[in-house]
Amino acid sequence: MELTKKGHACVRLTKDGRTLVIDPGAFSEEDAAAGADAVLITHEHPDHFDEGRLRAALDGSPGAGIWAPSGVAEKLTAAFPGRVHTVGQGDAFSAAGFEVEAHGELHAVIHPDLPRVQNVGFVVDGALFHPGDALTVPGRPVSVLMLPLHAPWSKFSEVLDYVREVAPDRAYAVHDGLLSEAGLAVYGRNLGPQGPGTGPTTYARLTPGDSVAV
Repeated sequence: MELTKKGHACVRLTKDGRTLVIDPGAFSEEDAAAGADAVLITHEHPDHFDEGRLRAALDGSPGAGIWAPSGVAEKLTAAFPGRVHTVGQGDAFSAAGFEVEAHGELHAVIHPDLPRVQNVGFVVDGALFHPGDALTVPGRPVSVLMLPLHAPWSKFSEVLDYVREVAPDRAYAVHDGLLSEAGLAVYGRNLGPQGPGTGPTTYARLTPGDSVAV
């Protein structure tokens, strides 16, 4: 399948003429979910789930379905009957010809005073894992990890240890919309040959619009 990076946490996957989009939020392009055959949402925060844009995309693609935790699904079910599917830890399903597994339950802790929402990561076709906003280890080998590079809930040592624990062949940056060019360069250096080491994993950042085969 082909992976195309969109803004911030969003990616588009295409295979056999069909498209699956993960986390087309407010920090991504306005048309990130347009034309999708299926949409996966990891959690309800607006940088991953833009309700207005997603409704527009679903209106424009009457055959498209959405899979999401209950906090997202309950906001869309009435408007799109039969097209919205609630998923959680341990679920497995087919979406637009892609085989998907759900891993994880809760968003990472931002601060103890802030409530944690549901967060479900997705393994697609047994190859690619998008964890959303949590450092969930999928419990199975994956060759490609969409790596949450920077967030209010993480620090670099946790990000690096997460890459080492999952140990994919490749890790591509997501959740990078809050970083300046200087910040991206710092992360790139620390996750590259000059850094402490990522084990068997090669790290790269795709700029929005770039594509790669996975």
